[in-house]
Amino acid sequence: MAPGEKIKAKIKKNLPVTGPQAPTIKELMRWYCLNTNTHGCRRIVVSRGRLRRLLWILFTLTAVALIFWQCALLILSFYTVSVSIKVHFQKLDFPAVTICNINPYKYSAVRDLLAELEQETRGALKTLYGFSEITSRKRREDESQNSAWEGTGSKFLNLIPLLVFSQGETGKARDFLTGRKRKVSGSIIHKASDVMHVHDSKELVGFQLCANDTSNCAVYTFSSGVNAIQEWYKLHYMNIMAQVPLEKKINMSYSAEELLVTCFFDGVSCDARNFTLFHHPMYGNCYTFNNRENETTLSTSMGGSEYGLQVILYVNEEEYNPFLVSSTGAKVIVHRQDEYPFIEDVGTEIETAMATSIGMHLTESFKLGEPYSQCTEDGSDVPVENIYGAAYSLQICLNSCFQAKMVEKCGCAQYSKPLPPPANYCNYQQHPNWMYCYYQLSQAFVREELGCQSVCKEACSFKEWTLTTSLAQWPSEVSEKWLLSVLTWDQGQQIKKKLNKTDLAKLLIFYKDLNQRSIMESPANSIEMLLSNIGGQLGLWMSCSVVCVIEIIEVFFIDSLSIIARHQWHKAKGWWARRQAPPCPEAPPSPQGRDNPALNIDDDLPTFTSALRLPPAPAAQVPGTPPPRYNTLRLERAFSSQLSDTQVPAES
Repeated sequence: MAPGEKIKAKIKKNLPVTGPQAPTIKELMRWYCLNTNTHGCRRIVVSRGRLRRLLWILFTLTAVALIFWQCALLILSFYTVSVSIKVHFQKLDFPAVTICNINPYKYSAVRDLLAELEQETRGALKTLYGFSEITSRKRREDESQNSAWEGTGSKFLNLIPLLVFSQGETGKARDFLTGRKRKVSGSIIHKASDVMHVHDSKELVGFQLCANDTSNCAVYTFSSGVNAIQEWYKLHYMNIMAQVPLEKKINMSYSAEELLVTCFFDGVSCDARNFTLFHHPMYGNCYTFNNRENETTLSTSMGGSEYGLQVILYVNEEEYNPFLVSSTGAKVIVHRQDEYPFIEDVGTEIETAMATSIGMHLTESFKLGEPYSQCTEDGSDVPVENIYGAAYSLQICLNSCFQAKMVEKCGCAQYSKPLPPPANYCNYQQHPNWMYCYYQLSQAFVREELGCQSVCKEACSFKEWTLTTSLAQWPSEVSEKWLLSVLTWDQGQQIKKKLNKTDLAKLLIFYKDLNQRSIMESPANSIEMLLSNIGGQLGLWMSCSVVCVIEIIEVFFIDSLSIIARHQWHKAKGWWARRQAPPCPEAPPSPQGRDNPALNIDDDLPTFTSALRLPPAPAAQVPGTPPPRYNTLRLERAFSSQLSDTQVPAES
């Protein structure tokens, strides 16, 4: 290498290195603070005084913390929705309307099937209250009022015994059948009621349910004797009716011609042919109006009661089962055409001798799915089989889940929709354990122990009709005589008796107006809005831009890691060199002396910078500049002898 190039390399080697190629992280951070465009960092380096520098460090760290906090809030709130409500005025499709008689089956048709159960029920009432059932209706006259009730032949009381509990005695109860006290094992579940108490508030009525092996039992108590008797009767009633074929049960219930006396819709007359049969296991034959039969959906042209559905119902109170239902009337539910009518859960009751007006407001909701909410579009992502064959809804999912649990635990199902084999109706003959199993599952379902509430999701889009109900006496006293006479004449073929107003109920269902309210969810944020908000936070607290963020990433991550990696590489390289080097023999001791580092002469001359870095020699005197010699200012001959031709002639 030429001497000049060698000098340049030496100078380059000794010059201080800054920027991304700085040898240490400290020098890299100092270079970044002096050259960055973000405010605060430069003030940390150039400020004079420790207090001022400390304050700027505090301000800068606070600003950085606020930036992270605000950006975290923006990211966490990204999947939020904004709700908009729109009101449309247009011609509306009329919903499906399902109507059921509260009494599921005509008493005259099921009396033979329930004769033994009712005989034991009357005997239990006589034992409990000390009186016999007294009635003046014609259908009771055919029954024997003096029929003896022998406890030894009580099949239903032996199956599910009725018990009387005294407060404070949880392990003992008095048996209705024998009148003796007996030990009661199992958990006691109390269902309180304030309707009516037995004797006094110190006694509770209930019944005991046990599994097949009778080792697992549960006792259900009621503070009301009405509830206890009806619940006990209902269990046996369900067990008996589960063994009756569906076709026979349809014939034992009310026909559309019997239930519907008159019908008007949108000012046009209608009849039973406009209703579709729907058999419900608890309410018998129900009839649905506007069920999209023939793929057509009826619509209403205007709002108001005159343009809705108007029907007069014949409930026939004389055919009511006295122990199954304690009120007269009908039940109605408004729903979509493709929706299953859960009339037992959300149905509206209609009173007899009254005109019930139900005004509707339609609300259509649209929700966003994942990741904004946990709703489902069609239920395909819900691990519960829809056994009802209708459009998905939360109620369908919950009921399907409960029925699936019954099939799994009890081996039978309670409702009539098609179920996977070998599921069928629960009855004691084929499934002796179903009553105990059903009650246990019901309690677990209420306590959310079956897991149905956790797996079922709400539908993302659904229609909901807000109902406003009003009542009026019908028929009025002045019109009762002629109106009942005309209706009796109209129904002469179906009803062979004079109608009574307690057997009739008038129902009006209509849109109060044609305003449809739509509730729609939309994303409250977008990627562009998120980046804009984050940029605003960076500019507010640190006067920083996207380029500054890239610079921070380069310096704090890439360059810093590069410096650390370079140091570790040199350390590892030195360690490996020391390990591979052969051991050197020990040199003989040399006489101790004192060296002057200033006299160490390298092959190349030192540069100015390296010369300044050389330490002074210990105990060495730096020679100073000697004073000038003034006698040197005198003229002296340059040579002791001069040539002859250069000599100056002497003066004369």
